[in-house]
Amino acid sequence: MKSVISAIRWLSPFPVVLACVALFALMTMTFFDVVLRSIFNSPIEAATELTRILMAIVVFSVLPQVSAQAGHIAVDLMDSLFFRWRLHNIRDGLGYLLCGALMYWPAQRIWILAERWRDYGDVTEYLAIPQFYIGWFIALSVALSGLVMVGTGLLILFAPRLLERA
Repeated sequence: MKSVISAIRWLSPFPVVLACVALFALMTMTFFDVVLRSIFNSPIEAATELTRILMAIVVFSVLPQVSAQAGHIAVDLMDSLFFRWRLHNIRDGLGYLLCGALMYWPAQRIWILAERWRDYGDVTEYLAIPQFYIGWFIALSVALSGLVMVGTGLLILFAPRLLERA
């Protein structure tokens, strides 16, 4: 089990690198769009659709890692009670399991939408990029996030020492 976790930890930087590359491309494109618009009165026409695509890549590529590392928003009004009664692992594990199971629905709906885009032949306006590729990417990222959350929930409940948690 430890070798699986260490392999996952070794692979986890790759989605972050993808998000960093997409963010850098977004930043560079925005810079050149502003320069071209201001100096030459000739903006990058496809900037809007590239911004949408790159933002989807930035957000959804790191979603599984953010979910696994508890980087999501949390309200800690009752944390002291859960820690005092030593119920924090049960609370966190059940929360991860529930949220991971609930991620199935958005992943399935996004996949259906992506398939509809593929069937209709929907492409972006300027660059004619098929939209279903981004839909598939989002659906797979959401599904992977759900699997990661279920796995993390099971580890929190049954083997919290493997996650280096208290």
